[in-house]
Amino acid sequence: MIARIGLGELLWSLLVLYFMVMYIIVSITIVIDIFRSDMSGGKKALWAICWLFFPVITMIVYLIKHGDDLAKRNLRAAQQQKEMTDAYIREAAGTGGAASELEKAKALHDSGAISADEYATLKAKILA
Repeated sequence: MIARIGLGELLWSLLVLYFMVMYIIVSITIVIDIFRSDMSGGKKALWAICWLFFPVITMIVYLIKHGDDLAKRNLRAAQQQKEMTDAYIREAAGTGGAASELEKAKALHDSGAISADEYATLKAKILA
């Protein structure tokens, strides 16, 4: 038997689902931020206990009190992640900067692939 649902019921269900997902995402973000912050252990435990017994009120109070700090910590974490990713890409790509380029140019010169004048031009271009 196929259940018959009206448009109003469907829209209401979607709205409820939206708020449930939003509640879960905000809850996870706040719990992560509580344990990532530089508060003392007692304050972290108090926030966690309050969140367990009074979740909605605690979430609102936490966002009002620590919303700016939460954004700053998230931004700092994203920047650190980007720096680590960039460092990994540079390492994997093997670009070591001017010193590596000079070594490559010297190897070409030593193998006879380029002349002394070409080596001097490359060296000047690399060091510029």
